[in-house]
Amino acid sequence: MIRASTARWTVFIPLLAAAALAVTWGRSLHPVGVIIVVAALMGAVLAAVRHAEVVAHRVGEPFGSLVLAVAVTVIEVALIVTLMSSGGEKTASLARDTVFAAVMITCNGIFGLSLLVGALRRRVAVFNAEGTGAALATVATLATLSLVLPTFTTSKPGPEFSTAQLAFAAVASLALYGLFVMVQTVRHPGDFLPVEGNGVVTDDDFPDERPSVRATLISLALLFLSLIGVVGLAKMVSPSIESAVASAGLPPSAVGVVIALLVLLPETLAAVRAARRDQVQISLNLALGSAMASIGLTIPAIALATIWLEGPLVLGLGATQMVLLGLTVVVGVLTVVPGRATLLQGGVHLALFSAFVFLAASP
Repeated sequence: MIRASTARWTVFIPLLAAAALAVTWGRSLHPVGVIIVVAALMGAVLAAVRHAEVVAHRVGEPFGSLVLAVAVTVIEVALIVTLMSSGGEKTASLARDTVFAAVMITCNGIFGLSLLVGALRRRVAVFNAEGTGAALATVATLATLSLVLPTFTTSKPGPEFSTAQLAFAAVASLALYGLFVMVQTVRHPGDFLPVEGNGVVTDDDFPDERPSVRATLISLALLFLSLIGVVGLAKMVSPSIESAVASAGLPPSAVGVVIALLVLLPETLAAVRAARRDQVQISLNLALGSAMASIGLTIPAIALATIWLEGPLVLGLGATQMVLLGLTVVVGVLTVVPGRATLLQGGVHLALFSAFVFLAASP
């Protein structure tokens, strides 16, 4: 059983977030209301992490790494579609900005932070090069098909796909993501397990035995409730985010960065906790799995949503973004191939992440 103190707050916070959503839905928020909603939102994020870890501990690796990745992507898709449905043409590039930000955050921010924490604990962070390399190759392919090619296609003016091209990209992304999940969980699960130890996620808050079925089902229900709270409350504060971005003189693309940072907070916390347990492979599974799900599930969902959404859908990256993506892939390959990393590799990825954030604010 999870400690009673932990169980209390992880049950209370999702219910509080749901209550805050019910009270504030459809209303304009005053500054105090924004603070309360943001506090409830952060609490729901932390609760989602905890319940996802309980479910992951029950099902084991590599299935457990998929739980939070898919859950976080559901939040991302819901936020993008919701904002695009009410934003008109000014949100034409929101999907691109958010997905690209998610790739940079996961493949540089979370990836580098996980390596840094792992290397600080054992001087060298060790992981499975085969599984991590396969995940990185999938992310690079998905990103190129969905975010780079629209800049160079000629069927439609601007960095946009034609209807047929968008349909192809959506089907290819979904199929490739499904293929990766099958390889990770059925065909070659050993490639995604930690190199040292038995691959079971452990934590000081967890006993040696797995959570019971009842506890797992309760955590699963509370996980969904937490995610509903995150999506709804994020929607409520999104006008405040957009106003703050505009007031700060930042470009509109910064909204996508803020959304990605928000929805990937659970993934970041879970990855760091895994790295602190010397389970760097699980951290990398979470990082690359989130990047993959962000593209492989978001692009098909957005493609389907264009049936009723009005306005253009800009997916093609600009020159600066493509340089960052290309450098991320090259550095990622050099990091993954040896199957081990030091503080230097973690620092390089974090430097790339810092460059992305700086250029997003000052393009």
